Amino acid sequence: MKIGAHVRDDDPLSAVAERDAEVLQFFLSDPQGWKAPKPHPHGEAIKESPVEVYIHSPYLINVASMNNRIRIPSRKNVTQHANGAAEIGAKGLVVHGGHVGSAEDVEEGLVNWRKLFEREQEKGGFAVPILIENTAGGDNAMTRDLDTIARLWDKVGEFGAGFCFDTCHAYAAGWDLTEAVKKVKAITGRIDLVHLNNSRDEFGSTRDRHANVVGGDGTIDPEVLAAVAAEAGAPVVVETPAGGQAADIAYVRERVASA
Repeated sequence: MKIGAHVRDDDPLSAVAERDAEVLQFFLSDPQGWKAPKPHPHGEAIKESPVEVYIHSPYLINVASMNNRIRIPSRKNVTQHANGAAEIGAKGLVVHGGHVGSAEDVEEGLVNWRKLFEREQEKGGFAVPILIENTAGGDNAMTRDLDTIARLWDKVGEFGAGFCFDTCHAYAAGWDLTEAVKKVKAITGRIDLVHLNNSRDEFGSTRDRHANVVGGDGTIDPEVLAAVAAEAGAPVVVETPAGGQAADIAYVRERVASA
């Protein structure tokens, strides 16, 4: 199992060295904006590095949305970031599941996800795998509840959609982390990446506030998080406060090795 961190985007390889990481994740553009990514100044070095790379898409993306002003640029942005990810040799693009409005039908959001893959397949498919991430809250979210994730996979599984499992999001959504990996794999058949994050808030809070795996103010037992990493059998990224990431990586690496 390889483990690393979400790091700053200006010089990710230096950040990786500081953390003794084997995996890195970062943004290719402003995570709160719609701009297409530009060629990364260290793109060739990143591509040639032995480090495994993942890109996180901007937070504004909501493929499920019924609002054309959100859904249409979201589709475009996913394609743009997948292309940018491919240019630096990334293994996948992480995209949040998104949501529909309070008075809208979740089924329509799930159909919009299918349309994303159908449209791209007509053009030859995405340049890198799209890894759909579970989310912490929202009554009309696509990936908060396991039942809805199962419905989503009925729509997109045939297109090779990947799954990114976030432990903080799952805990905040009320999932039992001791059973979650088994349940997710029963639905999707896969976990492609783990975001191994502790939670600053209590179980079932629906709040997405990350804490360090160890040494911080997390409410999840670090041993439980290490067990999730071992059971998932996928690359691990900690999206935790930067000052504690080296300790988080070392802890998980040691626990998984001794499991």
